[in-house]
Amino acid sequence: MTSRVTFVSPAMSASMRQARFDDGGSIDTGGAARARAFAGSLPAAARVVVSPTVRCRETAAALGLDGAEAAELSALDVGRWRGLTLAEVGAGEPEAVARWLADPASAPHGGESVHDMCGRVTGWLTASQDTDGRTLAVVEPEVVRAAVVHVLGAPSAAFWRLDVPPLTATTISGRHGRWNLRLGHPLDSVEAAADH
Repeated sequence: MTSRVTFVSPAMSASMRQARFDDGGSIDTGGAARARAFAGSLPAAARVVVSPTVRCRETAAALGLDGAEAAELSALDVGRWRGLTLAEVGAGEPEAVARWLADPASAPHGGESVHDMCGRVTGWLTASQDTDGRTLAVVEPEVVRAAVVHVLGAPSAAFWRLDVPPLTATTISGRHGRWNLRLGHPLDSVEAAADH
């Protein structure tokens, strides 16, 4: 039995454009239009799951997907930094930001550490490895990063070295807990990539 998970990153939003920690805002008009243009281009899936953020739910809807929210695939909880830019936080708490970026187990914002988030996503992947067929998951970029870190067996510190553009797909496939990775293809090529 082979499991496949295609992670789709959300459409552009104002907070993403401003490099702002998610503030619960909606995807913007351009992002919604791009997502609607890809509706129907994703491969058929046995199940659809969605990060419980506004922009992921709206992206899934624009793509024509009706999925269940998966708490395990929630965005990284950045605590009191939510809604701020990294520059704003860095100006007010430079030592905390430096510690957070250097130590994956650190959570100076009062939220969740990168290490803990990677563990949460790993738990979801472990539970999903016995799901036959394809899962489509519309998730925050940091969820994709955490999944890639797990699949590659990379240290949590590699999390910050991965970029996940809006409306791209990253697919993993495997069986018996061994995953293979296909990175960041545009949504209009997911169907073709799924066949290879």
